Amino acid sequence: MKIYTRTGDTGTTSLVGGKRVSKDSARLEAYGTVDELNSHLGLLISLPATDTTSATFLTQIQNRLFDLGAYLATDNADNTDLTPRGITQDQIRAIETEIDRLTPDLPPLNSFIIPGGTTAAAQANIARTVCRRAERRLITLSHTTPVSPLATSYLNRLSDYLFTLGRHLNAIAGQPEQPWQPAH
Repeated sequence: MKIYTRTGDTGTTSLVGGKRVSKDSARLEAYGTVDELNSHLGLLISLPATDTTSATFLTQIQNRLFDLGAYLATDNADNTDLTPRGITQDQIRAIETEIDRLTPDLPPLNSFIIPGGTTAAAQANIARTVCRRAERRLITLSHTTPVSPLATSYLNRLSDYLFTLGRHLNAIAGQPEQPWQPAH
């Protein structure tokens, strides 16, 4: 099988099921941003400072993001079941459990924190901001196409986890957080 088909050379692509849409459609923006997030998580996992437990959990998230991408790449206009495979309340609770596991070892949050610190923590924050953008793209898509509330809840919770993970990665490296210094 060839990797190139030339069918997208005119600015359209096929959804699962064969319907062709513009490459700048809200649907493609949504699943393209989920794909970008997944790539950023791959980079985060590859960094030596990412602990094994977090790397294993992030790999599970990458699989769920592929599920979400497949859901978004499918024209569900004729489908009454809008539930994305793999994205469940249990998956959202698993993210919450990971946040709860990491939080007790972190200093209290008294202000906004400047993203950065270690390379791994900075990458977690980049992934967090891409995750927030993916969530916004799902909201945009939901104005014209039904989107499961589970999908947006999943991304919302995932961005919270990535923020917490960034703090955790700095903490285990002994890197102090840099609080925001508002202008006076």
